[in-house]
Amino acid sequence: MISDRVKKGADKTPHRSLFKAMGYTDEELNRPLIGVVNAKSEIIPGHIHLDNIAKAVKAGVLAAGGTPIEVPAIGVCDGIAMGHIGMHYSLASRELIADSTETLAMAHGFDGLVLIPNCDKIVPGMLMAAARLNIPAIVVSGGPMLAGEKDCEKLSLSKTFEAVGAYEAGKIDDRELLEYENKSCPGCGSCSGMYTANSMNCLCEVIGMALPGNGTIPAVYGDRIRLAKKAGMQIMELVKKDIKPKDIMTEKAFINALTIDMALGCSTNSMLHLPAIAHEAGVELNLEIANKISAKTPNLCRLAPAGPHYIEELNEAGGIPAVMKEISKLGLITLDNLTVTTKTTGENIENALNKNNEIIRPAENPYSKTGGIAVLKGNFAQNGCVVKRSAVAPEMLKHSGPARVYNSEEEAIKAIFGGDIKSGDVVIIRYEGPKGGPGMREMLSPTSALAGMGLDKEVALITDGRFSGASRGASIGHVSPEAMAGGNIALIQEGDIIEIDINEGIINVKVSDEELNNRRNNWVAPEPKIKRGYLARYAKMVSGADKGAVLID
Repeated sequence: MISDRVKKGADKTPHRSLFKAMGYTDEELNRPLIGVVNAKSEIIPGHIHLDNIAKAVKAGVLAAGGTPIEVPAIGVCDGIAMGHIGMHYSLASRELIADSTETLAMAHGFDGLVLIPNCDKIVPGMLMAAARLNIPAIVVSGGPMLAGEKDCEKLSLSKTFEAVGAYEAGKIDDRELLEYENKSCPGCGSCSGMYTANSMNCLCEVIGMALPGNGTIPAVYGDRIRLAKKAGMQIMELVKKDIKPKDIMTEKAFINALTIDMALGCSTNSMLHLPAIAHEAGVELNLEIANKISAKTPNLCRLAPAGPHYIEELNEAGGIPAVMKEISKLGLITLDNLTVTTKTTGENIENALNKNNEIIRPAENPYSKTGGIAVLKGNFAQNGCVVKRSAVAPEMLKHSGPARVYNSEEEAIKAIFGGDIKSGDVVIIRYEGPKGGPGMREMLSPTSALAGMGLDKEVALITDGRFSGASRGASIGHVSPEAMAGGNIALIQEGDIIEIDINEGIINVKVSDEELNNRRNNWVAPEPKIKRGYLARYAKMVSGADKGAVLID
């Protein structure tokens, strides 16, 4: 066992004495030591209840003959961090989570890991660590929040952000704004639409690193506690059979994940996280692969913010196994991949049923014939940019308009609320990329403001930053190369005509190459926004968004 290096032999007497200082018995030390990496905190709604999940996991580990050892992980609540300096830390926290999980596991000789994340960067950060460590591991998340309800209509956090825009536009009053505040998030769990957290928790199932139900069983259901107990028991089976993350996280598994991503209409953040996880597993994923998959994969689900349905409804309709079963009819996923069940993907979904043809459209009757995410390229974004096509109004799939250029999110929000943005405009927010942000902030506040003011079907927004999974509209992010790296987005001037064709995957600025070169000769990179601490180091080491914004060794 790996843990023998901290507990076996006369030379480990001091080590055992430290275990015994914590109350561990000889019997416990003779069993496999299982690290239970718990991201519980009292600042994230999706994590406030993870102590209950960890308790259930530890019960499962004990029942199966292991010794659970709980250790911590950090997390950032993207919603609370949104729209201020805190959002600079969100994506960057993914690397800290991966590094600290690696550190705890290697330093203490764990034989296996049960990873308990729930929200946006914690899920991919833990998966990155699992791939890097390559010791038996399984993910069990805290589960999604139930949808809120106002005036007999379901709602979630994105509706509350949009309500701020409606309030600023004079469409709702203080009383109604307070209703959104009090009713949109009814309890614990990851926010209830197909936002980034739920996207990644669903894709954990597809990749094979989590048990079926991980992505969709609501946080408050007893099924979630039972799932956690099963995960605790299952890690012991993975240790016994020496099944490791790289046995599961293969190229075929990631292609499956990209395919189901398109069918579900996941958050565009998955286009950052899947390549980053794959990178740690030694698998190359890029935007070209994503676009090829999107072109042939039908979009079967329209969950909030793209549609009126929520994760709890997807769970009742059959969950991720049912979506995979529909897509498997088209021969678009491989079924022989090993998973943490110790069975194959095909065996896991063999008995799956689609119980609601509106929540999960049949493969022969999709919402659209192409996937929920599209990658655009052109002289505006030579290395590509990303849009959640399934959340774009039909009239905005092709758009041409004048650039309104802002060098920060704050400048853009001020202009939006000030009434400076008009129908037909193309709002550009730059110097918000991985290096320029630093940290590639999410732009939920400006997209929600536009939606709340009724402009989401008339105005496009493009950034080298990124968008929350809760964003909707023609919100195009991840522009690469970013402005801070001298990408063409840095050269755009007020009034330049931007042409967008989402279905054709094209984004261009109507400026000649000669003019762009002249502008480049006069361009000077601005001073870094943050010059000290973790974010300053992060900015120096981070790759472009098209590479997953990973830290370069």
